[in-house]
Amino acid sequence: MHEDNLYKGFEVELFTGTYKSHVGISDEVEKNFSNFVKEPDNRNVEYITDPSKDYKELYSFLLQPRQNLRKWLSERQLTIIPSSTLCFKHDSKFKRSDNLNNYHNFIESNYGISIATSSVHINLGIDKVDQLFAAIRLVRCEASIYLALSASSPFLNGEFTGNHSQRWLQFPKTPAEVPFFEDHRQYINWVDKNLKIGKMQNIRHFWSSIRPNGPQRPFKLDRLELRICDFISDIDLLLAITALLELRVLFLFENIDYLDPSLSSNFSLRELQYICDKNEKEVAKNSLNAELIHWKDGKKFICHEWIKNLLDEVTFLAKKFNMDSQLDPIRIVLQEGNQSMKWINSYKEGSSIEEIMKCAINDMIKSE
Repeated sequence: MHEDNLYKGFEVELFTGTYKSHVGISDEVEKNFSNFVKEPDNRNVEYITDPSKDYKELYSFLLQPRQNLRKWLSERQLTIIPSSTLCFKHDSKFKRSDNLNNYHNFIESNYGISIATSSVHINLGIDKVDQLFAAIRLVRCEASIYLALSASSPFLNGEFTGNHSQRWLQFPKTPAEVPFFEDHRQYINWVDKNLKIGKMQNIRHFWSSIRPNGPQRPFKLDRLELRICDFISDIDLLLAITALLELRVLFLFENIDYLDPSLSSNFSLRELQYICDKNEKEVAKNSLNAELIHWKDGKKFICHEWIKNLLDEVTFLAKKFNMDSQLDPIRIVLQEGNQSMKWINSYKEGSSIEEIMKCAINDMIKSE
């Protein structure tokens, strides 16, 4: 693979339980696996992969922890549940994973069970800070398409919600309003202000579709973190989404004047903020069939048409980096529908949520 490819890494959140219920076991998972950590709700655990430029290596990094956890869970008659929300019937109580954690006190008091979701965060390594913020501006404008491809949360508490990504609609975006950052200094000042006025409790308390990340936030940054995706059980699809994201960013670096929204959009950055937030909500409701507003000129596109256009736009670069076949799972999703769409169809045909999840769990096991 070309030496100019970016480093990539993942933060993967998983629900644990049975074929019919969610079961909190995060404390035991953390004690038995050094690469897993607890989330605030104890039905949820997370693992973080090492960074790599190579997609074959990334596949192994994603698969191995999941296989190890699944084997351990199966010995306890438990499994990994591929929904991004608490899809089975449950009470409304937030299940604390750490009763001594003050940050978890704040989360429980202010958000409760709404934060009990699972997702995948995709990280791209970008060392040059000007390039990083240009990439954040572009990817925020197109974040909704990555949610559309990954949507896997139509159910909540034993019911069909009517939405394709219930997770994204219920998860509390914090702070509620996030500007398009013009540069690093504006970002530092914005973080400092929100920490002082209490809209952020700490540097991690910045929950949005995308954010800059690094070893010493907000001062030292070295990567883009896309946080909008639902949990993606199909590793090939996750890597395809990552490849599209990477290619868009690499294409941006070669065409800053054409693709940096601060230079090429008809809208102000303030207007883009509201357009992109609206697009995200529309996709959370209808995923690939959502009508979206393009960030460049305001033209309206159906989401799946926009994705096809993006695939066409990155074709040359994909071939240059020998990544064209890496995008094939996205082409399949455009033909067959995403995970939520398939589950919704099964539900409307009469399958129960328990039956749908059992099939999804077994499909995930077979893929491993």
